[in-house]
Amino acid sequence: MSDYKKGSLSLANAVAMGTGVMIGAGIFALLGQVAELSGEYFALSFIVGGIISGFSAYSYIKMADAYPSAGGIAMFLQKAYGKGTITAFAALLMAFSMILNESLVARTFGTYTMQLFNGNENSFWVPVLAVALLVTAFVVNILGNEVIGKTAMTTAAIKIGGILIFAVGTLWAAEFSIGSALPSGGPENKVIDYIASLALTILAYKGFTTITNSGGEVKNPHKNVGRAIVLSLIICAVVYFMTAWAVGANLSIPEIVQAKDYALAEAARPLFGNYGLWFTVGIAIVATITGVIFSIFAVSRMTAMLTNMKLIPHSHLGMPGNIQQHMLVYIVVLSIALTVLFDLSGIAAMGAIFYLIMDIIIHVGVLKHMKEKVKANSAIVVTAIVMDVVVLAGFIWVKVQTNLTVIIVSTALIAVTFFGEKIFLQKIKKEGDDEENSLK
Repeated sequence: MSDYKKGSLSLANAVAMGTGVMIGAGIFALLGQVAELSGEYFALSFIVGGIISGFSAYSYIKMADAYPSAGGIAMFLQKAYGKGTITAFAALLMAFSMILNESLVARTFGTYTMQLFNGNENSFWVPVLAVALLVTAFVVNILGNEVIGKTAMTTAAIKIGGILIFAVGTLWAAEFSIGSALPSGGPENKVIDYIASLALTILAYKGFTTITNSGGEVKNPHKNVGRAIVLSLIICAVVYFMTAWAVGANLSIPEIVQAKDYALAEAARPLFGNYGLWFTVGIAIVATITGVIFSIFAVSRMTAMLTNMKLIPHSHLGMPGNIQQHMLVYIVVLSIALTVLFDLSGIAAMGAIFYLIMDIIIHVGVLKHMKEKVKANSAIVVTAIVMDVVVLAGFIWVKVQTNLTVIIVSTALIAVTFFGEKIFLQKIKKEGDDEENSLK
């Protein structure tokens, strides 16, 4: 894979890439977890999460319009904070969040595939299949942008069309019953649980940032990056709501929670039998495969730019090729480790925490340092910050009570990342000063 090619991705390619990452994680990996927290409000949770993501997208669109680049978020942070610890720290949080997303979607691929063999989410074969997918995604990315662009267009059409067929067919068979998808009374879960569920629905939409990470490759990026983000969010909001409605019309909340790692497949069983199961699993396989491919595609660009900016350490380890190829290797190896070590719930929780912290840092940077340069509306940016803070606080509060290990691991990784970057950048500065002094 060569360095990025300017103008190699069309508007349609960019939209397909964004929806590819979002739909792979959002529906198949997270729907059951969202239902567990928000109860019969889970379909509405996807709508509210989409609205919050829309406010968040404003800062990215403004920055992408002014500074389109192959590094996307890394470049945005550098423009706002300079080449310092905050930039490197926040960019790495985003990279980790994307890597976690790859692990999340890879395990979802394994879980849904096992439904064809009456397996369960605890089967030994789930991580085996997930690792196989990650290795395949690595190979596809090595083949380059043209292959990825063609894959994006074809598979996006297949999976969006397939999911809509599932949703409409399921709703038709259920006579468009509201079922458990829409509330019939007051919320049974606590308000804090509902707020926490929004962290996961926001995670389901975060794939729009994949588009900014490939800004330097999109044709006419000053216009098309923003358009691609908006179109991706709208498409995914429609798909998410209709699918959640379809699942809720055929399964009760307890049934969705029990089958939370493969809820769509479970919803297809009672109405369409094996044919519905095979169709749903087939769409899940396509969606999760492309989700992993496009996520790896984007994070490799961002981490390569961080390396070129000398914001993160890098070693060739004797490997041939360029920095982007090396980053692909590191990313896939780390994704495989996370896939084997954590379950879907733990991976999703860490990904949501890392992403929300990074998102807040982006908005604060725009508000404090870039507002005039990118002509951003302060009220919109402040609203995005407040929403993120409330959702993050609610999510952490719930996880402290239900999965403290995830919070401890996340806190440790955040601390190691921040202080590790601080030490690394101080070392780089000292080496630069020593070299400058030796030339005098």
